[in-house]
Amino acid sequence: MASIVAGIGSSHGPQLKAPPPEAWETRGRADRQSRNLAFRGRTHTFDELREVREDFSHEITHEVMQRRWDACQRAMDELSAFIRAQRIDVLVIVSSDHKETFNDELLAPFGIYWGDEVAHVPFTAEQLAAMADGLAEAARGDVPDQTIMRPTHRALARHLIQCVQNEDFDVAASEILPEGRYANRGIPHGYGFIYQRFLGEDSSVPFVPVFINTFWDPNPPSARRSYDFGRALARAIGSFPEDLRVGVVASGGLSHFVIDETLDTDFIRAITEHDADYLRSVPASEMMSGASELRNWIAVAGIADETGLQVTRADYEPCYRTEAGTGNAMGFIAWERP
Repeated sequence: MASIVAGIGSSHGPQLKAPPPEAWETRGRADRQSRNLAFRGRTHTFDELREVREDFSHEITHEVMQRRWDACQRAMDELSAFIRAQRIDVLVIVSSDHKETFNDELLAPFGIYWGDEVAHVPFTAEQLAAMADGLAEAARGDVPDQTIMRPTHRALARHLIQCVQNEDFDVAASEILPEGRYANRGIPHGYGFIYQRFLGEDSSVPFVPVFINTFWDPNPPSARRSYDFGRALARAIGSFPEDLRVGVVASGGLSHFVIDETLDTDFIRAITEHDADYLRSVPASEMMSGASELRNWIAVAGIADETGLQVTRADYEPCYRTEAGTGNAMGFIAWERP
């Protein structure tokens, strides 16, 4: 039977792929023009956000930014070494889609891709030029230099779809990815980043892409539903008849585009301590904007809780980029058998 042997959780925000200070400050200038900064259930203009938060000017010096960057790179290097050492036969990667792949034609709360392979496609020069200031450099960190057809595990994916269906999760099944925003039927950045940064561009480890609609109204799943979905996935993986060493990955998060250290530290504590009551009760008002990707971590925490995986390392770096506290909080977790 298949066995879940280890897992990792990692943020995948642009600040991990574009070093400070220039790239971070470029994104900060965009924040200062925003009128849609979500924080604790409300949206604010930048000036309004400054009024309701403390002054984070001490966090946006070049020295602090560099220290945060260096700490994130070390944490990712160590997670990369960890997951490569696990002799994984297949990865189940849980992430979200920023309407890169699925769009308003159909947005399912949960989806699983069950084709034979999937394209990992570089951006064209025109696509990079059309990105918002500061994003093109980061986007290059999500993709290879030329298209790679990444293997997926069709049989396991089909099994997962059927098993969670039997547990009353009406999961969407995609055998062919839509053309998507970039007209290439490729995997979005939340999955590509895991290969580029953790497994290595030349990795041949197959994976199963699991999609959670974290961002988009009207049907992102609740925290409770996300956690229970994770536990159902764990049971499904464990009942797959082939002898496989399976790794699981949560890609995305933590709080962004407004950093909330209280939310993040409470959340990491709950994952570490297997606090299912907390994880199942995170309110939707706390999972707005980029913080919506907490749902990916909640689902993988459900997998870990179901299978007895323990958190053996947890690193956290709130990477601020403006005095109002905007930026991306970066989290890095390893789960393994005790």
